[in-house]
Amino acid sequence: MRMRSRIADDQVVELADMFRLMSDPTRLKIILACLDAPAAVGEMADRLGISASLVSHHLRLLRAARLLQAERRGRQVFYVVGDEHIRSMLSDMVDHVSEEPAEE
Repeated sequence: MRMRSRIADDQVVELADMFRLMSDPTRLKIILACLDAPAAVGEMADRLGISASLVSHHLRLLRAARLLQAERRGRQVFYVVGDEHIRSMLSDMVDHVSEEPAEE
């Protein structure tokens, strides 16, 4: 895989903001809960043991950063990692931290 040698300063800021958002453990858990299948606010709140209002607060930030997408189904809204770049990067990182450390 080849990295771009130069990206615009505003894109660097956007990228740093995305990593800052994902550095919060609660927000990262919310993103991971939406990685494999769409999840509703109540389901995430129950799974993570936090209030639905706190989940909603984090979801607003994550949607604004385009890390999650919302899908309305009737009266409920489901959230999902809809961007394949985000999905791939997170899946790879989950695999990485799940590996046994290499012996030196």
